[in-house]
Amino acid sequence: MSIFHGMNTTASALTAQRLRMDVISSNMANVDTTRAKQVNGEWEPYRRKSVTFSSQEGRFSNFLNVAIGKNAKSGVGNGVKVTQIKEDTETPFKLVYDPTHPDADADGYVSMPNVDPLKEMVDLMSATRSYEANITVLNANKSMLTKALEIGK
Repeated sequence: MSIFHGMNTTASALTAQRLRMDVISSNMANVDTTRAKQVNGEWEPYRRKSVTFSSQEGRFSNFLNVAIGKNAKSGVGNGVKVTQIKEDTETPFKLVYDPTHPDADADGYVSMPNVDPLKEMVDLMSATRSYEANITVLNANKSMLTKALEIGK
């Protein structure tokens, strides 16, 4: 295991949380976008996106082998990675009555994105807190490495 293993692990978490914050910002910016992409010649509203994380090792057998000493080279806790950014296809679009809107249907209803600003703000607060916690871990790791170097003086 490298002396920088903890920093590399924390850096992967910082990168993943930053991407999560970027996706949430994109969702908030498109809360009123009624023409995001064309599907079969029809415009479709913006769909909420979410980020999925997983560990970089991903398999229980890797952790077990490290624990019993078969594969000491691997090391437990190699960080986090983004496995996918997926669109929310389960939540329906919101129908808003606005007959003056250019995208209104024959009955005067407009399909609005399935983005809930309140939920996005909660997700953003969670991502921000996770980011701050990882910065605290990085600073603690840096402090321990600095103290270890001072021992050798």
